[in-house]
Amino acid sequence: MHYKQSKRILIKVGSALISPSGIGCSAKHTLPIAQFIHQCQQDGKQVILVSSGSVAAGRQHISLSEDKPSLAQKQAMAAVGQNAMMSNWIRFFDAPCAQILLTHADLENRESYLNIQNTLNELLDNNILPIVNENDSVATEELKVGDNDRLAAMVAILSGSDLFMIASDVDGLYSSDPNLNPDAKHLPLIKKITPEIIAKAGGTTNKLATGGMKTKIDAAIKATSLGIDTLLFKGNDPSNFENFVQGKPIGTCFQSDAEKISARKHWVKHTLNTKGKIHINLDTVNAIIDSDASLLSIGVCSVDGHFGKGEAVDLICQSSGKLIARGICQYSHDAIEQIKGKHSDQFENILGYFDSDVIIERDDLVLMTSF
Repeated sequence: MHYKQSKRILIKVGSALISPSGIGCSAKHTLPIAQFIHQCQQDGKQVILVSSGSVAAGRQHISLSEDKPSLAQKQAMAAVGQNAMMSNWIRFFDAPCAQILLTHADLENRESYLNIQNTLNELLDNNILPIVNENDSVATEELKVGDNDRLAAMVAILSGSDLFMIASDVDGLYSSDPNLNPDAKHLPLIKKITPEIIAKAGGTTNKLATGGMKTKIDAAIKATSLGIDTLLFKGNDPSNFENFVQGKPIGTCFQSDAEKISARKHWVKHTLNTKGKIHINLDTVNAIIDSDASLLSIGVCSVDGHFGKGEAVDLICQSSGKLIARGICQYSHDAIEQIKGKHSDQFENILGYFDSDVIIERDDLVLMTSF
């Protein structure tokens, strides 16, 4: 994807660019990014900005008893720092900006997901720059580096962006960690994200991984599987923006998949949190993989977890233990325990009601492994 071809761009900016010192906000790197966004808008492109930095922006205002802040302290930092982070961006633009704070729950709920989509479209159609961030002040899980990479990929998907740009403090993916291996080679183009590519993010001793490389590749997987080219580049080098506009290669481009899945299946696969597992027999595994079949109760061996109707579960091959698929259930775990191995014409007698003749509809079922 080249600059001239793109119509809707999502650019994600990491905390290292917004707060180089780790405290407060700085214009050092954000001003060139804002100038690039302004140029995109002048060239008739629509832009969505996903910005980290609220925790760093609020750090100086919260007293710390220890070096490592607690979850409550991080949430307080985010609450006070969000205004500073927004103000740091807004001062660069003459046109209006909009603040959108999201949690995973907002994206997991299908109605809310579609409402966010409609809001973004309305803002962009009115030449307003949406500035998106995770709602860290109410997050229920500990904040960690990389959350906004995944959030940005999800927003790129729901907004229908055709280019996803990750502005970071690294200039792309390498054959190995360049901090440890001086002979490491920069990889300018990744046509397919394979297990070998994922492994290049390294383990816990890899400085790139601790800086979020794993979550960036995860974000690229999400975006490319729905046809969105993803560009990871060094956002603290202003020349990258000029070179990109001129059509010159920068960073690492993760090429989008030619065979993309539907938007709904993508939502099931990459956005929903699963609440349990359904173990299925080998005949059912083959029917799902080879014949695009729905999940029938006759093929269910056992159920793990507690989930209700309409919640997502993983489908596991009973014999191998391998994850096969993910889908949205038409029945609760308790109901499935009662009707597993039975035919649908027995459902009403067993349960006292009948909702569906399948456990998971094919349209709500997505394969999790390449076969």
